[in-house]
Amino acid sequence: MTALTPPPTPASPITIAIAGCGNRGYGYATFAKHFPQWLKVVAVADHHDFRCQQLAKEHDIPPKNIFKDWTEMASVPKLSDAVAICTTDREHTDPAIAFANLKYNILLEKPMSINIEECVKIHQAVVANNVILAVCHVLRYTNYTKAIRRILDSNVLGDIVNIQHLEPVGFWVGDFSTFPIFIFNAGNWHNEEASTFSLLSKSCHDIDLVTYMMGSKCKKVSSFGSLSHFTKKNKPKEAGNSVNCLDCSYEKSCPYSAKKIYIDNYVNKSWTGWPINVVQPKDPIDLENLTDALRKKDYGRCVYEMDNDVVDHQVVNMHFENGSTSSFTMVAFTESMCDRKTRIFGTLGELEGDGADTIKVFDFLTQTTKVVHPSTDSDNLPMSGHGGGDFSLMQAFVYACVTGNQNYVISGPQETLDTHIYCFAAEHARKTGTVVDIDEFKKSLYK
Repeated sequence: MTALTPPPTPASPITIAIAGCGNRGYGYATFAKHFPQWLKVVAVADHHDFRCQQLAKEHDIPPKNIFKDWTEMASVPKLSDAVAICTTDREHTDPAIAFANLKYNILLEKPMSINIEECVKIHQAVVANNVILAVCHVLRYTNYTKAIRRILDSNVLGDIVNIQHLEPVGFWVGDFSTFPIFIFNAGNWHNEEASTFSLLSKSCHDIDLVTYMMGSKCKKVSSFGSLSHFTKKNKPKEAGNSVNCLDCSYEKSCPYSAKKIYIDNYVNKSWTGWPINVVQPKDPIDLENLTDALRKKDYGRCVYEMDNDVVDHQVVNMHFENGSTSSFTMVAFTESMCDRKTRIFGTLGELEGDGADTIKVFDFLTQTTKVVHPSTDSDNLPMSGHGGGDFSLMQAFVYACVTGNQNYVISGPQETLDTHIYCFAAEHARKTGTVVDIDEFKKSLYK
């Protein structure tokens, strides 16, 4: 897979509007502060006035280009070359189609949509309007993934026979063990009706990544998983009727204490970044405001007293057109947090990666092991979220906008749609206890 040559620096930067300035939108906008010769943020929309004003101040956005929501932004003449759609998962489809029709190049936070038919509509709108689309599968852009891709392209492993991939969602006792509460209980994704299923919201990254590493289309998929622990029947008896961690006599003995996760880390480590700035987004972030937020918001509620219904563990088995297979596991109950583990078995060798900075490659012929350290393989970008993947994605998107060449984005519209379809097919397989044929599943979408 040959990398494209970076284009010359443009005479003027690509302009971008930010629709949704939460954690993701704010992070992508930060690229412009590091590389003002390539990107300039010129408009922002969000119903949270504080977030809008904060981002507008940092990027010198004029008041006329500050909007209360994306619909206002889309109702005026085109403001910029591109738009970053970072609204909630349920609010991706309408803005994506609207901005595509307005000829904006689109950076769309994953997932494309929580509805498979709407994913198809987004794809159709982008293709019909001939605009750039980059869905934020940032794991493709990390140095870790780039190193694995180079190893696979070198053919040192031969033909891939099987991939094992693990997402340890994570619980770190004494550190930021946020995801069990943040994702499965109190965050925006804890309830399927209010958001979507876990595999799509949390792990479409991983299904996309496995497909990317395999280099083949999925043919069949099966899946198993459930919500096994975060239910009221598993609440410790010692916790009694407490519904908030701050009022619970069992809190000190509970590994899922919101006080440990948020307040203790704030007090002991003076940490005010993610996720504390999500729980308490407004200035000042101090102990009083943080405590008040935990009392009033779901982030402080007992994990066993929520209306969560998304799975806390799941396996997905995939059979590919080239005859190879893969297994993906997502599980909440791990020491490691989001450090994906990958093993790739080929006809000439085996690869094992720790998800961060060590990849081991064993050669069957020489019976030797080579160790690769992706973190030292710098792409000259400042470190950003997802192991540097956020800024690397932004760079690719900006290059695509400068040149009009979609191929700077590693995953194009059709490939992105396909990997989303695999997620929906896997969830259908989980709920029905069946093996889903992808071609037959696709036919139901295009009746």
